[in-house]
Amino acid sequence: MVIALTVMHVVACFAIIGIVLLQAGKGADIGSAFGGAGSQAVFGSMGTPTVLGKITTAIAIVFTLTSFSLAILGGSRGSSVVREPAPATQPGPPPATPAAPAQPAAPSAPAAPAQPAPAK
Repeated sequence: MVIALTVMHVVACFAIIGIVLLQAGKGADIGSAFGGAGSQAVFGSMGTPTVLGKITTAIAIVFTLTSFSLAILGGSRGSSVVREPAPATQPGPPPATPAAPAQPAAPSAPAAPAQPAPAK
């Protein structure tokens, strides 16, 4: 199913490119809007839709539908590119038990000052 939609999507891409390139440009109509006497609207009248215009609309609709379908089908996969860490195989060390509260140390006597060495 996905392969058929992908092939149809690629064909629609090339068809849109080809049909749009076959259509006549609108540059002359825009030029007539800025001083041309035959212009009836600011950017010229739309006129009747041509066969190429209708084909372009149909192919654009096919392109949009295949785009949405591929996005929905591609988004339903549950795989992720982010790797999860491997589960630990060895249990960790047991938690340390709290030690008994420390007793305050008795004040110690101040140390005696160092004696200088006798001179010879």
